[in-house]
Parts: sequence; structure tokens; C-alpha cells
Amino acid sequence: MRKLILASLTISSTLTAQTPAAKPRTTPLKGSLERRLATLLDQPPFNRANWGLYVVDDRGKVLFERNGDRFYVPASNTKLVVSAAATVLLPVDYRVKTSLYTNGRMDNGVLHGDLVLYGRGDPTWSERCFSVDSLAPGACDSAFTAIDAVADSLRARGLKRVTGKLVGDGSYFEPTLVHPGWNAWDLNWWYAAPVSGLGFHDNSVDFHIAPGGAVDQPPSITWTPDLALFTFENRARTVPADSSSTVGDNFFRKPDTWDIWAEGTVALGRKPWIESFALPDPNRYAARALAASLLKKGISVEGGTASTTDSLAYRGVRACCAPVAEYGGRPLPDIVFPILNSSQNWFAEMLLKLLGRELKGEGSWSAGLEVERRFLIDSVRIDSTAFALEDGSGLAAGNLVTPRAFAQLLAYMHRHPKRAPFLAGLPHAGQPGSLLKRFGGTVLDGRVIAKTGSIDRVNSLSGYIEQPSGRTVTFSIQANTHAVPYQQMLAQIDSIVVEIGKTSR
Repeated sequence: MRKLILASLTISSTLTAQTPAAKPRTTPLKGSLERRLATLLDQPPFNRANWGLYVVDDRGKVLFERNGDRFYVPASNTKLVVSAAATVLLPVDYRVKTSLYTNGRMDNGVLHGDLVLYGRGDPTWSERCFSVDSLAPGACDSAFTAIDAVADSLRARGLKRVTGKLVGDGSYFEPTLVHPGWNAWDLNWWYAAPVSGLGFHDNSVDFHIAPGGAVDQPPSITWTPDLALFTFENRARTVPADSSSTVGDNFFRKPDTWDIWAEGTVALGRKPWIESFALPDPNRYAARALAASLLKKGISVEGGTASTTDSLAYRGVRACCAPVAEYGGRPLPDIVFPILNSSQNWFAEMLLKLLGRELKGEGSWSAGLEVERRFLIDSVRIDSTAFALEDGSGLAAGNLVTPRAFAQLLAYMHRHPKRAPFLAGLPHAGQPGSLLKRFGGTVLDGRVIAKTGSIDRVNSLSGYIEQPSGRTVTFSIQANTHAVPYQQMLAQIDSIVVEIGKTSR
């Protein structure tokens, strides 16, 4: 699916299934677990990293610890918190409902007024698979699966024409769409897409890039979905085959506009690839997608599309009248799955705001974080000084969690009666997800279930080792402030996990 491919092409807090296989150490180590892990942690160049480890078995015995109570920037391990909290605190049959309201009278199939698309935070209007088994019936959606279903329901109600606007209303969440702790450069890309009560296609557009026919010709750059929503200027050029391709890091958008352009180079002969670029107004994006679907079904919208995050703008319409149509989103496990399995940032932030709205009455980052805080303290019994969270995805560098806290959370979830969606969403070694090409050929092949994480100079892995005896070992590994090449650090982390697995069998 689209995002699994994209995540390997952009710098984010995501480690994906398409990452080349990291190869753990093959030379046997001798001695106790403490001695073997010390060898791995203290050898150059890894000895310059700031390591935090906590390893415990399912009887509560600590097998190894290094800096277990120190703070670490966890990157996408942060997603464990929002996924666990939602799995436990929301109903097992929880679904997000999106409603259509009319701001005017209906007469013989003509709406004299506006059609309002009111979102309540459903992130699943997206092109992806929501299960490891992508061939299972209903496992995968196209970008327009939900949108077309909404359009079909309106046509079934007899709608033929809208004289006013189609308004995307995202006011179920706070009007702040971009987290203040995110890097300004990241805001251009899918992994930092705006977070509103309404969303479509991960609030991003996919640019398909291929070299031109000859050196100095412009590369081929097209995009999907094409909703005629923005302007695009191709300033890039094709360069010789032995040159580097830089266009992937050189997409730009003029602030507060829909004007996008690309610069840089594409090497001749390079295989086509996709870059996914965030769009500034998710509410209008969703409205435009619905308008396009309606048009295909013979329903015109004469006033064009618009958007709002003002909760008062259509409050009277929602209060006085029943919706003309409603769409029930995918169940909660299908929201949790992309967050854990392919480390989808935007899903995590949408779920965090959903937690805030459902449990605190406010769809905001601050309310969602307060829900997480109370969950960790009151339910999991984690010390309040063992974590400090800023967002749901781990993209913010200000997130801090101790390895012990992650191990406590994982142990809690492993025994919780509602654990199934959480465990199913976690990447499994050898299966589609961010552990697809890790631990193959080792004694732990197929027996590691864990969440990956990576941002600049940070790598993390936290999860479970399933033992042949039926026992389970829980671990959290955090590597911060290091300058080790990405693949080399992954291989070292995997070597650490393999040594833990050898000891605890």
C-alpha cells in the first residue's frame, strides 16, 4: 500500500516494512546476559550512544537494565501510548461517524443552500490495507472508498443538485491543525499533515516522479488524487544516470497558499517513485473529494467548496435537524493497526484528539495528552515522573519516556482483556509491517513483536519476545544522541534482542 512505500523514502518517525534488512551480529558472544549485552553496548562506535534498556520476564523478574529510569526521546515508540489508551478506554465497537447536513431546503432533489460535511475525526478515509492479510475481504480501501459511499447515500436520498457550497466542517476538533513542537520543514510532508476533525487521503497528495526522456529535460511529475485544488510548477531537471536525485527533498509550498513547486534533480534511468506532500486545509480537501465523487454520479455543486473550523458556523444546523446522510467509519482496530504496524503519524494524532474529545469533551492535543497521562498513572500505575509527552506520534522531539515505563505499559497490555487489537497491530517479525525484514535467519525469526521508532539520531524498539516455552519477555531499547549510520544501528539493536532471546528461552 501507498504509505508503506512512502515511509521508506522520507525522514520521519517511521521505520517501515520496505526498509532493507538489518543484519544482526553473527559471531557468538559468551558469558552472562549482562556481559554479552555490555559487549554490544560498549563497543565502538555504539559506546558513544546514550543507551536505555529494560528487560523483564512475565513473572516480573528483571533480566537486564541499563538506565531504565532515565528519560529518552522515544520517536515512534510514543505511538504505543495512544494505541494502548484507545484500545482500553474506548468501546470495543467504537466507530467514528461522519454526517451530512443541509443548510437550506430540499425541493425535488435540489438543495437550495449549502451541504455540510461534518467530520468527527475519522482517519480511515484513506488508501491502505487495515490488516496483515491484504487479500481478506474488506481489508483494503481505495482513496475513494468512503467518499464514494457517502456520495452513493446522497444519491439514494434523491439529491440531484446543490445550489450553494459543499462545506468541509472540521470543527469537532480544535482549530489548531499543526502541532507547535513539529519542525517547520516537516510540515510539508505527509508525516506531519494537519490534524482536523475531517480528513481525506491522510491529508496529503501523492506525487509520482520519474526521470525525463533525456538529460536536462524536466522529469515527469504527476499526482493523485487530482482534484484541481492546487497549482504546481515543475522546476526540476533530469541529470545523468550517475548523478544523485534530489527532487524528493525539494518540494515546497508558499505559506498560506495552495502554490506548490518542485526543484532539484532526477537521475536518468531511476525507477519511478512517490513522494507524499501535506496539504494545508484538510477540510476543504475532503469537501473537494466529495464534490468530485458527486459530480461523477451526476450531482452538481454550483457554489464550489469551502471549509471551516469554527464550531459555531453550522451549530444551528446540527442542533435543529437530523443529518441527511451518515457514514460509519471503520472499527477501532482499523485505526490502531496503521499506527502500530506501519507507524502512520497522522492516524496517531487523529486518535489522540479523538481521545480528548470523547473523554474530556475537547478534541485537542492538550486534552488527548491529559487522557494519556491519567491512563498511564491511574490504570497502568506508571510513576507520573517517568514520562512527559507532547504529541501522539513521536514526531515531536520533546517526548520523553523511560524504558521501564514502556516495559510496564507493554506488560499491562499483554495481560489486559481488551489487548487483541493492540497485539494484532504491533509489527511481527517476518510479517508485513516495520519488522518484515528483521530477525530473519536468527533464533528469533518470527518470534519478535515490537514497535519500531526513529527520528534524527534516535532509534528505538520496544515489545515482546515469544519463547518456545510459551513464556513472554518484555523489553524496551532506546538509543539516543548517536551518530551511527541508520542500518548499522538497527543491526546492533537486533543483535541485542537476539541475545536477550537466547538467555530467556
